[in-house]
Amino acid sequence: MLAALNPDYMGHVYLESSVLILVFVCAGKYIEAKAKARTSDAVRGLLQLGAKTAVLLKLAEDGQTVISAREIPAELIQVGDILRVMPGATVPADGVVIYGKSSVDESMITGEAMPVSKYVNDGVIGGTVNGSGLLHVQATRVGADTTLSSIVRLVAAAQANKAPIQALADKIASWFVPAVVTLAALTFITWLLLGLTNHINTEDLPPGTTPFLLALLHTVAVLVIACPCALGLATPTAVMVATGVAAKLGVLIKGGSTLELAHRTRVVVFDKTGTLTTGKPAVQ
Repeated sequence: MLAALNPDYMGHVYLESSVLILVFVCAGKYIEAKAKARTSDAVRGLLQLGAKTAVLLKLAEDGQTVISAREIPAELIQVGDILRVMPGATVPADGVVIYGKSSVDESMITGEAMPVSKYVNDGVIGGTVNGSGLLHVQATRVGADTTLSSIVRLVAAAQANKAPIQALADKIASWFVPAVVTLAALTFITWLLLGLTNHINTEDLPPGTTPFLLALLHTVAVLVIACPCALGLATPTAVMVATGVAAKLGVLIKGGSTLELAHRTRVVVFDKTGTLTTGKPAVQ
C-alpha cells in the first residue's frame, strides 16, 4: 500500500512473502479437505456393500408356494417382507432364513474367510454374499437398523469423538491463541516505542522503513510463525483420516481414545485362523 501511494517509496515490498503465506494456507486447506474427502469415501464405500435391489416374494398360505415375485429397491424393504436371495447375490437386509440352505460369505463382518452354512431359522446379515444355494429370507431389520448401517454409524461416531490428546490440544489452543495475539500486540508496541524514542538507529534500517512499518513487520512475523490454528487442526484431521482408512481396510476403530491407546499394544490375540488369511489362494 505504501509503495502504491508513494512513488518515492524505497522500502521492501515483500510481495513474495505475501504470496507464499497464501500458498501455504491454501495448501493446508486443500490437504485437509482432501483427507476429509477420502474419509467420506471410505464411509460411502461401506454403504455400497449393501444390495441395491431385492426380490420381494408373495407367498401362499402354506408359506412355501410363491404366488408372485418382483424386484424392488432395497430402500423399500419393510420388516416382515419375504425376500429371495439367489446364489451369488448380496443379502439385501438382516433377516432369518425361512426356506432353503446355503453357505454365506460373512467375511465383510466377521473377517472369517470360510463361508458359514445357513439353514432354516438361521440369521443372515445384510451385505453378506450368498453362496450356491437359494434362500428365502424374512427381513427382521431394515434401513438404519441393519448391522451394516450400525457399522457406518460406528465409524462416523469414531471420527466425531475426541481423543484425549485432542481434548488436551483444544485446551492448550484455547490459551495459546490469546497468548499469541497478546504477544504480537506487545511486540508491536515495543518496537514502535523503540522506534519513536530513537532507540533504533534509523540509518541501519532499509530505505523507506518507518518505525511503524518495522513494528508491523515484527508483529506479522510473530503471528505467522506461531500459527496457532495448526494446533487445533492437526489432531482431529489425523483421527478422521486414520479411522476412515482403517474402516476401508476392514478394521473398525471405536474412537480416537482407542486409536491413541493402540501404541501400547504388546500382544494381539486372534480367535480364528480365518482372520489371518484371505481365503483366496493365488499362484505366485
